[in-house]
Amino acid sequence: MEIKLKENERIDDLQYKGLKIIQNKNGFCFGIDAVLLSDFAKEIKEGANVVDLGAGTGILGILLAGKTKLNKIIGIEIQPDVCEMASRSINLNNMQNRVEIINEDIKNIENILETDFYNAVVTNPPYKKIGSGAKNQNEKESISRHEVKCTLEDIIRVSDKLLKNCGSLYMVHRPERLADIIYCLREYKLEPKKIKFVYPSYGKEPNLILIKAVKNGNPFLKIENPLFVYKEDGTYTDDILKIYGREKGE
Repeated sequence: MEIKLKENERIDDLQYKGLKIIQNKNGFCFGIDAVLLSDFAKEIKEGANVVDLGAGTGILGILLAGKTKLNKIIGIEIQPDVCEMASRSINLNNMQNRVEIINEDIKNIENILETDFYNAVVTNPPYKKIGSGAKNQNEKESISRHEVKCTLEDIIRVSDKLLKNCGSLYMVHRPERLADIIYCLREYKLEPKKIKFVYPSYGKEPNLILIKAVKNGNPFLKIENPLFVYKEDGTYTDDILKIYGREKGE
């Protein structure tokens, strides 16, 4: 399918099963956090119905549709131009039957989507609270990185509404927000079940966390083996190469 690119747009290879994505160099471009979350959530079962809160470029939906046999994933994105670009990426990968993007504020989505219905929610939300850290000058990047349009509690509250009983929430976030995340999850009856810490390299502090929570789940938390991104020589570790679907030494 021929896809027209707009000014400052490019097509990037996702290095997985030939999947590609359209990105705008002046907007927010996906990072390794989205790739890691798609791998963390690849246990999503065949036939599952999934929602991606804060879909951005559509990266999570496209990767999960490639990695799993989910029935359908619906991405929610508040920025109209980003939503339109994500829709073109879906068409580029011929995934129109399995991936959909809706331009909407997640705080309104429970009035649009069926509640207590979805098997899983995935989200790569804004990490930073308003007023914390240096705010990005670019408005699109600011919305993607800071809690401008939605907060952590908004994400968790809406997840609780959308998920069926025992449905799963998969989230990537920052370690410094872990206490806030666990507190908020339990406030909305989403029980933390699995956490994986991601380290940029050996000897460094973790800079990402991957979290799975289950709606109305029983208390039992597993801390998974840590994931290291880079080796001492600056190349990807074998674990990261495996996530990208590459052979050792490729």
